[in-house]
Amino acid sequence: MVFIVAGVSAACNNNKPGKPLSGVHIDAPFTQDYSIKYYTDAAIDPRKSFSDRNGVIKIFTGKGLMQPFGGELLYPGTVVPDDTYRPMTKKNIAGIGLHDNQFVFIDDKAVLSNAWAGTLHTVHQMADARMFAGGEDFGFVVSNGKKLRYIKGEQTGEVETNSDVIDLVYDKLQKKFLVLSSGVVGIYDPQGNRYTPVFHKDSLTCFALSKGNRELVIGTTNGYFVLTTADWQQKGEIHRKLPSNKLTAVAEINNRLWFGSDHGVFMQREDGKFNYYASQRWLPSDDVKHIARGPEGTVLVTTGLGLGQIHFREMTLEAKAAFYDKQVRQRHIRYGLYCDVTDLQNGNLATTQLKPRDSDNLWTGMYLGSQLFRYLATGSREAKQNCVEAFEAMERLYTIHSIPGYFGRSFERHGTIPFRSEYRHYLKDYWYPGYDYSVSWQQAENPEWDWRGASSSDQTVGQMFALTLMAQYMDDEGLKNRAIALIDGLMSHIVDNNLRLIDSNGKPTLWGIWHPEYVNRFPERIGDRKLYSSNIIAFLQTAWHFTKKEKYKTIADSLLYQAGYLENLMRPVSEIGRAPEEADGWSKTLSAEWNHSDDEMYFLAYWGLYPYAFNDSLRTLYRETIKDHWDFERNEKDALWNFCYAMTGADSFDLEESIWHLQEMPLDMIEWSVDNSRRNDLEYITPGFRGETTTEVLPPDERPELKHNRNVFNLKRDAGGRSELGAGDTWLLPYWMGRYLGVISAPENK
Repeated sequence: MVFIVAGVSAACNNNKPGKPLSGVHIDAPFTQDYSIKYYTDAAIDPRKSFSDRNGVIKIFTGKGLMQPFGGELLYPGTVVPDDTYRPMTKKNIAGIGLHDNQFVFIDDKAVLSNAWAGTLHTVHQMADARMFAGGEDFGFVVSNGKKLRYIKGEQTGEVETNSDVIDLVYDKLQKKFLVLSSGVVGIYDPQGNRYTPVFHKDSLTCFALSKGNRELVIGTTNGYFVLTTADWQQKGEIHRKLPSNKLTAVAEINNRLWFGSDHGVFMQREDGKFNYYASQRWLPSDDVKHIARGPEGTVLVTTGLGLGQIHFREMTLEAKAAFYDKQVRQRHIRYGLYCDVTDLQNGNLATTQLKPRDSDNLWTGMYLGSQLFRYLATGSREAKQNCVEAFEAMERLYTIHSIPGYFGRSFERHGTIPFRSEYRHYLKDYWYPGYDYSVSWQQAENPEWDWRGASSSDQTVGQMFALTLMAQYMDDEGLKNRAIALIDGLMSHIVDNNLRLIDSNGKPTLWGIWHPEYVNRFPERIGDRKLYSSNIIAFLQTAWHFTKKEKYKTIADSLLYQAGYLENLMRPVSEIGRAPEEADGWSKTLSAEWNHSDDEMYFLAYWGLYPYAFNDSLRTLYRETIKDHWDFERNEKDALWNFCYAMTGADSFDLEESIWHLQEMPLDMIEWSVDNSRRNDLEYITPGFRGETTTEVLPPDERPELKHNRNVFNLKRDAGGRSELGAGDTWLLPYWMGRYLGVISAPENK
């Protein structure tokens, strides 16, 4: 739940972000869900899982009784044989259930239990019995799928159902047993030993009593419907707008309906929509066999490859930040750089490897920002140290080679990364005749190290974002001055080289050119024309603000008013689209679809564009274009976009949607394969230029894409658990930015 209280209005001064006007989220505890998984082999054939009053979990499988072993968040456990009661291993257990929250079993001779001092051992005389349900005073109905047999002490009774029995449940209100078959719902009355069909419909698969036994929820191969148990009439229409319609299990747990299917499990919310738990982010496999209440408010989901135990934990956003802080420091720091974890084997974190990635510099800049905002909001010495270590790693990108003012993408110990050809035929002769940049990795002057060049515009955004924050907000003068020196060196390199990044081969990098002959070569509707104009003006303004070197302001004024960059950056985002027919091939390639990395570059660079505007007139225009971009992105509900816009002093910036984004981010950041393309509960639209596929964006814990620079409307991705994303850029940056801006409070109760 989101709480909004009145905020304090303040105007933006020239150097610092404005105070947003629309309120503050009070950081009260919310419910965070996560899963612990217990894997087994399909040959084990898991069928049902239950937890008794003591919190003990038992799993009934085709190979006998088993139990979960080990397991915690991100570190799965296994399913192992249950030898707790050795005599049970010798019995032909055919089914398991609960009676008064105690385990009860059925074998080829009796219904039995180890509870109640082992006194429950009622012989049923149905050698092929495989299911049962318990009623009043230890009376049980057992079935072999055809017959029903009632046993209670010396009392017995048996009837034929003339149908294939799927499941049994006891109705405490009517004191009768309900019987589900594939085409009929029946009632068995033990008093008269009578079986009576009460409702007929084809393709029934599962059922469960609900709302105090006043309703019976029945799953089918195509949706579910509800019967009122007072008259056995169907209530309303069959429900088919579900994440998956082929239902295999249903249960009411904590007053919520849970449905299992051939494609995951889902819980019905109060608004009638569903929380969907699918993929290995939540379950060992998506073929759900059974759902049951677990210990301590958890939900047990039995699947073909094991048990998924879904947990619900009360936590504040700050507590969630602490979880992610630990994740980053333990697994995502490489030589001080912040990076993603690669080469996992099906999500196994024991196989973690830290390798250079194309955007190490950008991700490190975003993580640095998160830790600086954290330090500013809390005074944490740990956060300051994290920030300094990230800064020193980014600083080394300038010193690992001898090119003044130029930064590398990444670095690694010598001999780790092969210096292989990176030639791409479609780039031949692109910027200039003979362009075929082939190798970006090379040995540093220190023979122990290698570094990667080919630095790009998005890497430059990462540098300038981090260095700007350090120069403006760090309370250590030495660090501030080092950051300013790097800003000056980088911008001198760009300005002195005709607005280009010049690589070690003496030629411009592919993506590091801001000169008008490049920027204005694109038709007006090509996004790069607006983006590069916005970015370079932000960089130049920032450099002028901290150094007061006139060359930065002079060239910025020339670009703004003579080269058309002001017009470029003010162009409404709605006018950005695919290249016209007469455009060159590269323009068409760059504008085939909306580049979501551009959004990240825009919003991060707004921290230099808006606060350091040369005058109030420009600042007003900048705020207008930032708002235009933000309006265009609002349906993504991205907290980072919203808070970067809030930096301008906006009176409304979708705070509630931002908190939704932060609360719904999964604790499991492993990139699992996710497929939402077959869901029946979504309203699909034809993907347009921005790649939107549905009318509403899915919550982060249900979708495949978690990074800000990806299309969050993407429904399907075969990621295979091969990497773990860090939370430093995805979550910690927007959270701590929100804390620094004052739109998220410290926890109500620590």
